Amino acid sequence: MSEAKKISDVLRIAVAQFNPVVGDVTGNLAKARAARADAAGQGADLLLLTELFISGYPPEDLVLKPAFLTACLQAVEALAADTADGGPGIIVGFPRQGEKGRHNSVAILDGGRILAFRDKIDLPNYGEFDEKRVFVEGEMPGPVNFRGVRIGVPICEEIWNDLGVCETLAETGAEILLVPNGSPYYRGKVDVRHQVALRQVIETGLPMIFANQLGGQDELVFDGASFAFNGDKSLAFQMSQFEETLSVTTWKRTVDGWRCDQGPMSRIPEKEEADYRACVLGFRDYVNKNGFKSVVLGLSGGIDSAICAAIAVDALGEERVRTIMLPYRYTSKESFADAEACAKALGCHYDIVPIQEPVEGFLSSLSDMFEGTESGITEENLQSRTRGTILMAVSNKFGSMVVTTGNKSEMSVGYATLYGDMNGGFNPIKDLYKMQVYALSAWRNENVPPGALGPSGEVIPQNILSKAPSAELRPNQTDQDSLPPYPVLDDILECLVEKEMGVDEIVARGHDVATVHRVEHLLYLAEYKRRQSAPGVKITKKNFGRDRRYPITNRFRDR
Repeated sequence: MSEAKKISDVLRIAVAQFNPVVGDVTGNLAKARAARADAAGQGADLLLLTELFISGYPPEDLVLKPAFLTACLQAVEALAADTADGGPGIIVGFPRQGEKGRHNSVAILDGGRILAFRDKIDLPNYGEFDEKRVFVEGEMPGPVNFRGVRIGVPICEEIWNDLGVCETLAETGAEILLVPNGSPYYRGKVDVRHQVALRQVIETGLPMIFANQLGGQDELVFDGASFAFNGDKSLAFQMSQFEETLSVTTWKRTVDGWRCDQGPMSRIPEKEEADYRACVLGFRDYVNKNGFKSVVLGLSGGIDSAICAAIAVDALGEERVRTIMLPYRYTSKESFADAEACAKALGCHYDIVPIQEPVEGFLSSLSDMFEGTESGITEENLQSRTRGTILMAVSNKFGSMVVTTGNKSEMSVGYATLYGDMNGGFNPIKDLYKMQVYALSAWRNENVPPGALGPSGEVIPQNILSKAPSAELRPNQTDQDSLPPYPVLDDILECLVEKEMGVDEIVARGHDVATVHRVEHLLYLAEYKRRQSAPGVKITKKNFGRDRRYPITNRFRDR
């Protein structure tokens, strides 16, 4: 009797922000078992895992395969059987085939069996989410009795909107809310999550634990940063961001309800540090989860390729990164020196492969056809496409993934060459505007992020940060020959892309109307290039691809 009272008055909940792999049901089951063993060793009563942990999140159309759903259910049943040993119970997410269709579900496991299922009601269908495409809505849930404690288990989106899930759980006797999440990163997202959770805590008066997935999945980065609020709105605990970890938190029953008595209080990184670490985590997981042993990138002496090299070394280590300078007649001595200095500072492999002969060979082959025409952008793009071909040849020969290095400013307006510098498997800075690239580069020169495998000190030479950016495809070329100054361009693009502002509103901010019209035109015109571009880490609230889906054929202009 005293043991039962002890369990119902003190509840030790282990929160695991782990890194599952989409489709790796066996591996994810092993991770869940490892988490439970760790939790048991620390005396936990209950292990809280994240949304769709068994399948990995988001599984997208994998859930359309009956064999996949069967494998996920078998894994959950195996986990349930594990709990017969009297150790921690488990809350775990998985895709479930129900009578009415496929559900985004959570299973509550204890005593060797499945105590209950909870099926997600609020299926997000915006931005990066399209769950309504593959799942059906569940029924309004009630609490689950776990060892004398009535636990409410809303699933992710159900706390973000006002469908009344948390309110219903409170009204039907829930004492504490445990929320498994798959909440992707964007800049400032931790504060947004805190406000979302607080609104429900205020509404229900119940404490809430927010457990979030960790890891990269294609473009998305799940940053962890799990946390909880007590019923009095105080922050109960805060787990680290961008780090795979398990924390055991102690909750005690008081006259005012459950209250956290012990839990971590980790620092949450700000601005440039958070963005940089998201880029590293997303890049590392894309390379490792897809089985690449190494990467290769063209190192031009410019800032974009330099920061991509730094991210690659921080993510993978210097021995897995190969950089190649691909000079032509317009490559300056300054760029030679800067590229070599960057590679040396990072400690990665550095090669020089001149492209004079292959470019001249292409021009010779085309000379009859091009006779009588003026040299221009076609000849410039031949240089870029030659570089892209060489990098792909190195990739094919050695099995290294090509890293593509275009920033969001360039991707927005088409200032990149299809089948040239856009070649590659993944782009770690695809969602960073040019001025953000500068800010993150300066930050990295002053800091080494936790878990980074790269060196300390200045890894991006100061001259790269201070010189005028140039593609070096013709004599004395700078980016501003073709584009507005980057501070101007980036502000216009943020207005058009992130905020969907009209031209008149943007002009009212002090921008030239002709410049805004031109940038808008270039933005729409480059859609066909973006559709063929490599995936890249999502950093902003609206990245190209998952969040912003515009038609390629599109004659609308805001005039």
